[in-house]
Amino acid sequence: MGIRTTRFGETNDGTVINLYSLENKNGMQAQIINYGAILQSLCVPDKDGKFADVVLGYGDLEGYFVNAPNHGATIGPNANRIAGASFVLEGVTYKLDMNDGPNNLHSHASLGYHKKVWDVTEATETSIALSLETKDGELGFPGNKKITVTYTLTDDNELRIHYHATSDKNTIINMTNHTYFNLAGHGAGEIYDHVLTINAGNYTPVVEGAIPTGEIAPVAGTPMDFTSPRRIGDRIDDDFEQLKLTGGYDHNWVLGGEEGTMRHIATVEEPSSGRIMETYTDLPGVQFYAGNFMTKDTGKGGITYNRRYGLCLETQYYPDTANEPSFPSAVFGPDREYDTTTVYKFEV
Repeated sequence: MGIRTTRFGETNDGTVINLYSLENKNGMQAQIINYGAILQSLCVPDKDGKFADVVLGYGDLEGYFVNAPNHGATIGPNANRIAGASFVLEGVTYKLDMNDGPNNLHSHASLGYHKKVWDVTEATETSIALSLETKDGELGFPGNKKITVTYTLTDDNELRIHYHATSDKNTIINMTNHTYFNLAGHGAGEIYDHVLTINAGNYTPVVEGAIPTGEIAPVAGTPMDFTSPRRIGDRIDDDFEQLKLTGGYDHNWVLGGEEGTMRHIATVEEPSSGRIMETYTDLPGVQFYAGNFMTKDTGKGGITYNRRYGLCLETQYYPDTANEPSFPSAVFGPDREYDTTTVYKFEV
């Protein structure tokens, strides 16, 4: 048997977009569309063995044409923010789309990787590889690039996302997946009762516009401390400057361990369902976003989503690393290929 494929819709120019269904031996399912290399659904069991879709999204392609929250999206070539919508690399200034006040967010709102049609290059019952080629100067970034994103479901109930990219010029590559998780089910409401642990003793504080100051600050003694399990809703609205600047949690945590080494970085537990999600990555940072800027929206099954109905754990190089020489470098090119893996593992 091959991968299960169903028609999901077509783009304005008539390109057919398909929904590809992965399933492991335990019955866990993931569905991916080749528009935006988007994770459209992820069904995992609860403590009683009952399956539910735990990622937010849309039931039709038209929803993803807009997709202001970036549900399930593969973000690239650069995730998160770049200050002043520009960066200097090897003495050349590169100007980007100014789409978040004076800054650049997620490369481009309508032309980024999450709004492109990807080619399916390999597909099995449990894995799918999607590829994309972009030209030198596209979206303002140098280099002709070849990108592959591979989703794999393992029999250990892991969703593995592997990214690989090459460029013929040095450029910025800092990709992520922007899935919103709600472990009680995608339409279950606010994520306040989810219990979060982040294995990080430091984070990168921001100024207005959510641009990092360049400082690495300790989480100890602040609402940013998730080094031991804590309910997300407990301190999300504290009178703490960093939370007020971003309307709640929307920051980069500085991960311990060695970049390039796969390690356990975060755990999310949802008490009512008993579902647990562990996150692993080989990247240096993770953006915990609590959905502060989500607005009323109609999702899958006609369910209404609202503010803080999902949470993101976006593994990454730090925001604005293109302009912060002290941050881990996201410069990749002929002498350094981009190759990274993030894993979301589900247990009860």
